[in-house]
Amino acid sequence: MRVVLLGPPGAGKGTQAAAMRERYRTPHVSTGDMLRTAIAAGTPLGRTARALVDAGQLVPDDMMAGLVRDRLQESDAAGGFILDGFPRTVEQAEILGRLLDSMGRELDHVLLLGLEDAEVVRRLSGRRSCASCGAPYHVIAAPSRVEGRCDRCAPPGGTLVQRPDDREDVVAERLRVYHERTAPLADHYRRRGLLREVDASGSVEDVERRILVTLAGPAGAAKAAPRRAGGDRA
Repeated sequence: MRVVLLGPPGAGKGTQAAAMRERYRTPHVSTGDMLRTAIAAGTPLGRTARALVDAGQLVPDDMMAGLVRDRLQESDAAGGFILDGFPRTVEQAEILGRLLDSMGRELDHVLLLGLEDAEVVRRLSGRRSCASCGAPYHVIAAPSRVEGRCDRCAPPGGTLVQRPDDREDVVAERLRVYHERTAPLADHYRRRGLLREVDASGSVEDVERRILVTLAGPAGAAKAAPRRAGGDRA
C-alpha cells in the first residue's frame, strides 16, 4: 500500500500514520522526523532547515525530494509506504510522481485529513514537551500536574517547553502557507481519482475509525492486516 497523508499542521497525520503502520505493516515515512533528526544533529541540511522551520516556511523542493528519494529506496519501503509531510505543493506532487514512475511504482490513495483553523491553533499552540526527557503534554488536553513541570522526571520535574514552530504567530504563518500552497493539492489528486477526505476532528480513535471506513474498499480491505502488539517490520 502506497499512501500520501495530507492536511494542515496539527491534523494528526503523524498519529494516524503510526496506527496505519501497525495495521497495514507498512513503514511510516515522515519528512518532519527526518528534518528534525538532521536539525538535532546539526548537519548542513539541518542548519539550513532550522531557520526555515522556525519561521514557519517550507523547506526547498530539491532538499525535500532528495530526502524522500533516499528513504523510498530503502528496502523496507519496497512493498509500500505511508508518506507524511511530502508533497506539500503541486510542484512537489509532480516531483513525487516522476520519482515513483522512475521506480515503477504508483500511489494507491491520498488521504486528506481536514481540520478547522481554530482547532489547528488550539492544538498546536498548547503543545509542550519536557526539555529533559521529551515527554509530550498539552496545556488543555493533557496538562502536567504541576504547571510547567514534567510529571515523569524526578522532582521538581523537567521544564516544559514549546517548540518554536508551535507559537501562535508561527502557527498562523504555517496555516497561511498551507492554504496558499498545500491546499491546491486536493484538486490535483482529486482529478486523478486518488483523493479520500477524512474529518480529523474528535478523538484519535474516532479519526482512525473514519480512515478505516474510507480505505475499506476492495483494495483497502484486502490489504488490511490484524493489529499487532507493537512495532512494524522496519
